[in-house]
Amino acid sequence: MKVFSRYKYLIAILLGFTLGAAVVAGGIFAYNFFYPSNSAKAGTSNSVSNNLNQAVYIGPTNIPDIIEKVEDAVVFIETTTRSASVDPFFYDPFFREFFGDNFPFSNPESKSVGSGFLISPDGYILTNHHVIEGATEVNVTVKGFSDPFKATVVGTDFELDLAVLKINSDKKLPYLNLGDSDKMRVGDWVIAIGNPYRLDHTVTVGVISAKGRPLAITDRSTGKTRVFKDLIQTDAAINPGNSGGPLISLNGEVIGINTAVNAEAQGIGFAIPINTAKEVLDELIKTGGVSRPYIGVYLQDITKDLADYFNLKSTEGALISYVVPNSPAEKAGLRQGDVILKINDKTIKKSSDVSEIVSNSKINQKLVLLIYRNGRTMYVSVTVGKKPNQ
Repeated sequence: MKVFSRYKYLIAILLGFTLGAAVVAGGIFAYNFFYPSNSAKAGTSNSVSNNLNQAVYIGPTNIPDIIEKVEDAVVFIETTTRSASVDPFFYDPFFREFFGDNFPFSNPESKSVGSGFLISPDGYILTNHHVIEGATEVNVTVKGFSDPFKATVVGTDFELDLAVLKINSDKKLPYLNLGDSDKMRVGDWVIAIGNPYRLDHTVTVGVISAKGRPLAITDRSTGKTRVFKDLIQTDAAINPGNSGGPLISLNGEVIGINTAVNAEAQGIGFAIPINTAKEVLDELIKTGGVSRPYIGVYLQDITKDLADYFNLKSTEGALISYVVPNSPAEKAGLRQGDVILKINDKTIKKSSDVSEIVSNSKINQKLVLLIYRNGRTMYVSVTVGKKPNQ
């Protein structure tokens, strides 16, 4: 019995030791789990601390340097528009008896702002046409100059929404280099600088979201619609007042002209590729506009209903829905309701075929049109003219 008691005593001691070791080991594990940095070696602790303090950059780090180099060439444009209107009492005999022919006119004045950028040291500025459209006075503020410059409109183009201004200064002015927008890729970082809501030299950053975007933009004030075929889409914030400002690459070169934003979406802005502007820049400066061939007709495709109405055998062709007064088409005798079937023996299947042929023609070139009118066909010769700027 004494031997058995002694074994019980030894077993109790072993069990107690085992339980104690388990408690100590569990405590060490729990401490290391919840406080790993305190239990790590000195070298490991420093490594973890350095990783936590290290800044995480999203995007390029040289943007501030680029902005410092280019921002002085981005200008603030303010326009004044005056529209004279006759007071409703002007024709009242009672008031005319007092004022005669000198009855006062009301002359409402409105101001608007936009952006632009210098492209030469002698003061040429590139901006959007809609920024200066209808303006009776254009003032340009250049960073570093206390007084604004009075600008002259050198050339404009409604369709491309481009305008060139000129200011005169005794000093050489900062200017931006024009890059190659064709080399830009979707995902490339870009910088937009402009004057949204009169907040001059506001900088926003993003990437090129897409290229070659077609877009139709209707101006709310004028009701005119511009149809673009090849815009750059970006998520860099573009707001009213940014129009005409530059879209800049990480090389510090202009690769686009900010021109529109989708008000119903976020992060969707558009810019005119700078290569599009470069193609017409010299012509804008030298002649004041862009020469485009046109004949002066509005067209629509032939539907099944129209084909039945005009007794046509098929839906091929282009219907003339309107003839512009004093246009080459009117001078040639084309009429509303004529259907263009061929041009220079090339069959016209839809209205865009006519537009393509005319746009690829030269001014003063003669086109022979086969048209359908009142149940019979006839040939009409049209001399391609120069399209008016608006």
